[in-house]
Amino acid sequence: MVKAENISKNYGDLNVLNALNLEVKQGEVVSIVGASGAGKTTLLQILGTLDKPSSGHLFINNEDITLMKNKQLSAFRNKQIGFIFQFHQLLPEFTALENVCIPAFIAGKSKKVAEQEALNYLQFLGLEHRASHKPSELSGGEQQRVAVARALVNKPAIILADEPSGNLDSKNAKELHDLFFQLRKEFNQTFIIVTHNDELAAMADRKLTIQDGVIVE
Repeated sequence: MVKAENISKNYGDLNVLNALNLEVKQGEVVSIVGASGAGKTTLLQILGTLDKPSSGHLFINNEDITLMKNKQLSAFRNKQIGFIFQFHQLLPEFTALENVCIPAFIAGKSKKVAEQEALNYLQFLGLEHRASHKPSELSGGEQQRVAVARALVNKPAIILADEPSGNLDSKNAKELHDLFFQLRKEFNQTFIIVTHNDELAAMADRKLTIQDGVIVE
């Protein structure tokens, strides 16, 4: 599902990633750990097509992403990749349902279809009764589950998560971690998770460490 070949990323004289190689199979849950500043988030941004490598090639579902033009890349990202961040990044002026609908609207779905699909995911996550509530009216755990629903609404093949439980208490963190594996079982999605949480890292099918800009199994 994901294949990174000799990915390097430089910021001036600073080498963050050094000819890094990575392969992730469909339906696999992979955690990525490493010291602060090791390049975990940089790698995730490149895998998510939010940033481009200085050199190397990235293949997602056998397509060479590094050859795509910006407009093609944006459409691919919207349909194929879901993002979950440490801070939920919900828009405060919109309800939970409206926040979940946004990627579906960007994909060109009608209001009726987008709202029905968004409601289906909120229901799956036990939040249908909170659909009309704004983020300020939701708990931290509820806000993060709304963010998960938003990541899922276009049925992406890959979910990328950057410290997804870093802003949650232990109870909500455990519920979120269990949810990832429930989603994998239900939808066979591929998860790549950057985390400092030892429990979440250990739950994954594989735990990878970034050290000196390369992956260490």
